[in-house]
Amino acid sequence: MFVRAVIRTAACEGHRLIKPTAPSVRPLKRSLRLLTAFLTRSLSVSTRMPEIKTDNLDQKQVQLLSEMCILIDEDDKRTGADTKKNCHLNSNIDKGLLHRAFSVFLFNSEEKLLLQQRSDAKITFPGCFTNTCCSHPLSKPEELEEQGAIGVRRAAQRRLEAELGIPMNQVPPEEMTYLTRIHYKAQSDGVWGEHEIDYILFMQKDVELQPDTNEVKSHRYVSKEELKELLEKAKRNEVLITPWFSLIADTFLFKWWDNLQNLKQFMDHDRIHRM
Repeated sequence: MFVRAVIRTAACEGHRLIKPTAPSVRPLKRSLRLLTAFLTRSLSVSTRMPEIKTDNLDQKQVQLLSEMCILIDEDDKRTGADTKKNCHLNSNIDKGLLHRAFSVFLFNSEEKLLLQQRSDAKITFPGCFTNTCCSHPLSKPEELEEQGAIGVRRAAQRRLEAELGIPMNQVPPEEMTYLTRIHYKAQSDGVWGEHEIDYILFMQKDVELQPDTNEVKSHRYVSKEELKELLEKAKRNEVLITPWFSLIADTFLFKWWDNLQNLKQFMDHDRIHRM
């Protein structure tokens, strides 16, 4: 459409400026053909999306790439929606594509934190240890609702069941404490990565677990000292840790953990921590 419009404009301008004689018509037509070819090639190059092959990826995880994530600006204002696939391509992240996410930290009655090791089937950061659950609210009415981050907390409830098999009635959204948000970016490999504003959700509850092995390779409850040992192993490249969990553990986690019964003092819904 754009090419035809330019050509029509060029043709009109040509007729307006030059009254073509018989000998001059042929060069004009040739020029228009060259212009058509040039513009067509230029538009094709500028709009071509990178071809990403998913044949070598786990097909269950590939199906999840069609889910619609919530696009946001750097102030966490909603700007639209796009597929999980597009949101996690480094080629789009490099252009600034940003989406909403959450990280759940679930503690039991002994104040031990539930960790999971992401399955080897995961497309981003496979095999990495991380906090209890990390995922995205979807662009659907019940998870778009922003008052008190209720949409994000509903998404967390959904994913706790999907990944760890925790019955939804054991993790009601109203029992999750929304602390704050972090903004970070990280590459998983040359193709896939993360660029998120991540809602931090805390919860203390004894729950039943039946993890989905396609999502979770292993899981365990850890004390503060056990987590510190794991983080030291990660620094020695003996285990892998997700970048968002590493950032949170290095900055806020242990302070929050020390105050599980008094988290209200750390609730900050106005600030987004740029990591």
